This record gives sequence, C-alpha cells and structure tokens, in this order.
Amino acid sequence: MKKLLITVMLALAPAMVYAAGGSGAKLDHVKVDLSDQASLQNGAKIFVNYCLSCHSASYMRYNRMAKDIGLTEEQLAEHMGFITDDKGKFKSGALMKATIGADEAKAAFNTVPPDLSVISRARGADWFYTYMRSFYIDEKTPSGWNNVVFPNVSMPHVLWSWQGTNRAVFKTDDHGVKHFEGFEVVKPGSMTDKEFDKSMQDLTAFMVYMGEPARLVRFQLGVYVLIFLAFFGVFAYLLKKNYWKDVH
Repeated sequence: MKKLLITVMLALAPAMVYAAGGSGAKLDHVKVDLSDQASLQNGAKIFVNYCLSCHSASYMRYNRMAKDIGLTEEQLAEHMGFITDDKGKFKSGALMKATIGADEAKAAFNTVPPDLSVISRARGADWFYTYMRSFYIDEKTPSGWNNVVFPNVSMPHVLWSWQGTNRAVFKTDDHGVKHFEGFEVVKPGSMTDKEFDKSMQDLTAFMVYMGEPARLVRFQLGVYVLIFLAFFGVFAYLLKKNYWKDVH
C-alpha cells in the first residue's frame, strides 16, 4: 500500500508543481483548426521571424514542417532563408534552432529561453494564446515588461509594435490580495485588437501542430477509417439479417 501511495504521488508531482507555479489568471479560449493551412503558415512565419531568435524548436525540421502545412521550398527560402549552411545555401532539412547562442541568451535574460517544441502540450493552447496577449509595461522589471499569465517572466514583449503598449490594472481585496482587473492602453500598436488576436490564434495553431505533428496525419486517417466503418456497418447489418432470417 505504501509503495502504491508513493507511485501515485510521483505521478501527480508534475501537475502539483504546475499548479503551484500558476498565476491564477483567467485563460481565454482559442479555437485551433489544424485543417486551416493558411493559419498554420502564418503562424509558422511569425514563429520563425520573431520567436526563433531566442527560442528553439529543436524537435522539428524545416522541410518536415513545410511538407505538413503546405509550404514549398521557395516559400521556405523566401520567409525563412536566413537559415543557411557554411556555403550560404538554405538548409531546408535543418532543425529549428534558436539563432542566439545559449551563452548570449544567458547574459541577456539571465536564463536560457526554453525550447518551445511541445509548449502547447505542456501548458495548453489556451494558456499560450492568453500569455502572448497578456504583456504589460512594468518599470520594476529588468526588461521593462511583465505578464499577467506568467508574472515576472524574463521574456520581453517582442510583438509590442503590433499590439501596442498596455498597463495592467490591479485591485487589492480586503485580504490584501491583488486581482487583475484589465488593461489600459498606453500606446496603440500597428494592429487592431482583432487583428492581433487573429495573429496570436495563428501562432497558437502552429504551436499546437508542432507539439504533435502526427495529429495532421491521424486526422486524415480518421476520416478514412470512419468512412470504412460506415460502409462496413451496412454490409455487417445485411449479413446479420441474412444469418438470422430463419430464426423466429
């Protein structure tokens, strides 16, 4: 019995750690459609051009990603052509690694940015979507930014020019606990709220795909399996009627 309890506690340990480290912020639901290739392609473009500077996705290769979401070699080279070999040739088969080195990142952020290959599976799509939309200016932090979903995060708001700059409004209750009330716009960005939310939805969709690329194939196979079962069900029913026609 004692061994069983220890096993259960070890199994629940990651969930307990995650719960303890949570911010308690309300997460916004995001609709992810992995059949929408335009959304996945835009998400990939955002990730490679803005996130990959510091964060790796080292479980994914460019050519695998391109094949899955419908990008050609020419489109890869056009939007992600800075990934080259020693001869200056675009490496479509390269792993998606961060352009900044670990030592440089450590010096800049006092920590090495985590690999984001499976962030959507570890945290959830709603968490990632809300996190990317929850940065606010905070003069007390080294980067000048903070995040409602991930308080005191080292990451600055790399997409601030799109979203603009916001200030978070907190209210303290009778027990001295601060609660997030909302954002105040300090300076508008180049995108409207609707446009920025759509961009973050596309980025989230790409992160969900990257966390489990086989889902695209599994969904396609699932359709064929359901069609097969539908036809097989009809023949199975007719066969059953034929076997039992003389049974009263």
